[in-house]
Amino acid sequence: MSDKHIIKTEWIGGMAFEADINGHKVIMDAPEEGGGKNSGPGPKKLQLVALSGCTGMDVVSILKKMRVEIEKCSIEVQGDVTDEHPRQYYKMHVIYEFTGKDLPLDKLEKAVHMSEESYCGVEALYRKAIEVTSEIRVIPS
Repeated sequence: MSDKHIIKTEWIGGMAFEADINGHKVIMDAPEEGGGKNSGPGPKKLQLVALSGCTGMDVVSILKKMRVEIEKCSIEVQGDVTDEHPRQYYKMHVIYEFTGKDLPLDKLEKAVHMSEESYCGVEALYRKAIEVTSEIRVIPS
């Protein structure tokens, strides 16, 4: 048996839409040059947000189980977009930045690899269609 996730999105005028995700509201809009009012992010960039959140939650959870104490974790996702329509991502690069004292690089790499290869459902889907690469940066505190 599989889960089914359902969201509902309503047009709220102009180019803006409001998505309801389990009671959390997300406004999406086009920039002014695209006919919108820039009242929220565009839907394409939310694909990058989905990847960063999915892998970030995995990595933080795995590091906690490994008893690695990080002070900060940030994830930057860079998406390269095609020039032709439909404009879509053809490559994404994920930069994991960890801040902490004496962070063990081998465990950081293992946590990222486990997320990429076994746990992050968003990345698993993206990898079927595009190239996804990553790097790790450690910031000593």
